[in-house]
Amino acid sequence: MARYREEPPFSHEASEHTAIVLANLGTPDAPTAPAVRRYLRQFLWDPRVVEIPRPLWWLILNGFILLARPARSARKYAAIWMPNGSPLRVHTERQAKLLEGALADAGLRGVSVDYAMRYGEPSIGATLERLCAAGARRILFVPMYPQYAASTTASTLDELARALLAWRNVPEIRYVRGFHDHPAYIGALAAAVRAHWAEHGRAGRLVMSFHGVPRASLDRGDPYHCECRKSARLLAEALGLAEDEFLVSFQSRFGRAEWLKPYTQASLEELARGGLARADLLCPGFVSDCLETMEEIGLECKAAFLSAGGREFHRIECLNERPEWIEALAAIVLAHLGHWRELEPPEESELALRARRARALGATR
Repeated sequence: MARYREEPPFSHEASEHTAIVLANLGTPDAPTAPAVRRYLRQFLWDPRVVEIPRPLWWLILNGFILLARPARSARKYAAIWMPNGSPLRVHTERQAKLLEGALADAGLRGVSVDYAMRYGEPSIGATLERLCAAGARRILFVPMYPQYAASTTASTLDELARALLAWRNVPEIRYVRGFHDHPAYIGALAAAVRAHWAEHGRAGRLVMSFHGVPRASLDRGDPYHCECRKSARLLAEALGLAEDEFLVSFQSRFGRAEWLKPYTQASLEELARGGLARADLLCPGFVSDCLETMEEIGLECKAAFLSAGGREFHRIECLNERPEWIEALAAIVLAHLGHWRELEPPEESELALRARRARALGATR
């Protein structure tokens, strides 16, 4: 077996350009138990996600989790599935298209934008293959996680590196590590909250719920907890909230180990029992609505809050395709493109001239 993949045909007439890849976590292909099982097998076997010795974890994963969990999770996915697919994939695809349009409006008409998933399809490797076959020689890779975590950002960068191991002609690569305190990202979140308040009024407490990670990751030096707290503080400042007007919490626990606290559902129940009639909840760590925001927060946590005595619960949608978020994403990307912005595709006449010069020097294509 060849060590390296076969390179696509090269043409001197082809225009080299810059491409951007928006990389999100991933999703099953369908809200069915077999599809969820395939997804969970890939996701939960990642050593960045579950830091348990492999032999022991293999027994737990294959002997217990993948037998019972897929059917339960499939029912949850079915409750939020959109007519054209998984919400996470639908929103990420739309964001890619809107970002390409925003960059074109900014004068970067030669830059293409695509998307990929760390787990599931379209894979990172397949997306890179497609872009480079079309002439992309510079890739800006954008993990769509505002706050850096080893289990998300680093794992996605692992897969990027792994996808390139078999390439002979590796493109120039840059990546965005995170944007938890970027002013445009904070501004987009604030705009989403203000728009919700303008339409529905304002609750007594704004809950900012971030995806949870094991407490041990914080003890081992992962900056995720600190970056979540900073994002929440900056958003509260942008909204003019006092300390008793917002709460930071963490959702989506898995297993029996301690995770980052306070836990979102338990916090909502405590607020309701304490007399809070209405809660507004935002998930600043997700730029696209998905299972964790729509089902876990929008259905499960809402039911828990109301059952504990609360009377009204509002889930504020993720940034999705909000104009402020697309503008923020464009600002983040433009800052990381740097001098690549100056490498515009040459005019057709210059391309033809370059091709003639190459053939004169002995090139066959």
